[in-house]
Amino acid sequence: MAGNSFGQLFRITTFGESHGGAVGVVLDGCPPGIEITEEEIQKQLDRRRPGQSKITTPRKEADRIKILSGYFEGKTTGTPMLLIAYNEEYESDDYLELKEAYRPSHADFTYEAKYGFRDWRGSGRASARETLARVAAAAVAQKYLKEKLGIEILSYVDQVGDIKADIDFNTVTPEQIESNIIRCPDQSAAEKMIALVEKVKAEGDSIGGVIQGVIRNVPAGLGEPVFDKIPADLAKAMMSINAVKGFEIGSGFAGVSQRGSEHNDPFEIRDGEIRTKTNNAGGTYGGISSGETIHFRVAFKPVSTIKKEQDTVNRKKEAVKLSAAGRHDPCVLPRAVPIVDAMSALVIMDHYLRNKAQNG
Repeated sequence: MAGNSFGQLFRITTFGESHGGAVGVVLDGCPPGIEITEEEIQKQLDRRRPGQSKITTPRKEADRIKILSGYFEGKTTGTPMLLIAYNEEYESDDYLELKEAYRPSHADFTYEAKYGFRDWRGSGRASARETLARVAAAAVAQKYLKEKLGIEILSYVDQVGDIKADIDFNTVTPEQIESNIIRCPDQSAAEKMIALVEKVKAEGDSIGGVIQGVIRNVPAGLGEPVFDKIPADLAKAMMSINAVKGFEIGSGFAGVSQRGSEHNDPFEIRDGEIRTKTNNAGGTYGGISSGETIHFRVAFKPVSTIKKEQDTVNRKKEAVKLSAAGRHDPCVLPRAVPIVDAMSALVIMDHYLRNKAQNG
């Protein structure tokens, strides 16, 4: 297994490079009979695509998705689905200087250390362009989870640099998230975040931040013991996204300063169901869903490809200066929101099918 697949029963394998012919995904294990159109999948891809606002990369790609198999008369057939988007607009010459020099904190060096050579045009498989394949496959899962189980998946930008949103994840809506180009539901914080990203962009630099993930109405009992816990699989899913450097679920690192008597979530009976008064655990106990909202935070580092001059070395082990050309996001967070949604959907869909296979 070469690390290009994710999931067990609902399994995806992505393929393609940033400056290759296409990027796509093979989705295996998809239940038959899901009614979905290319247009519905496209809506999710449009949230991720480049060139969508003044604070994203200016690369113009329609990311037009095509379903080539596993689909008939508007429904999934249960056989492997092939979804593909052909690359249309890329300028490989912008990357000529990267043919020899290694970008600081980028995968240039490590990919070459692993494979012996690398695709220097737009980073090859290390490019975040690969994530469009995940978003496409996850659109199928999102529709199934929403319509069949009432599970709602959303995420939003909670922090950029030192600017933090003041919002309750329990009440945030998709409309609030999509109300501005930074995808932060706190309008006051959003304006400050946008101004900061514009400033950083003008300086030829980049900045990171935090995305809050929310998964509502997950039934109790999903997840596997020990190695395939829901938090473990969510952590792997989120850490597989480009530029992610941290993951925490529930109270996360803040919980270390609390006593057990403060952190524990007391059980109660609400509307005839066993529920908890608080949700410091983030919706799971023992790695298995509790029926409460699953909530987590994902930390993204600043993009490593920047226009500011940096010290580095080349393949000849010579010290050189590098000011990267090309078109890159000064802050990946707005476009990463649908990717976090997608990976959440892939994890929950896989665990739902695994639970159904075991328990009927």
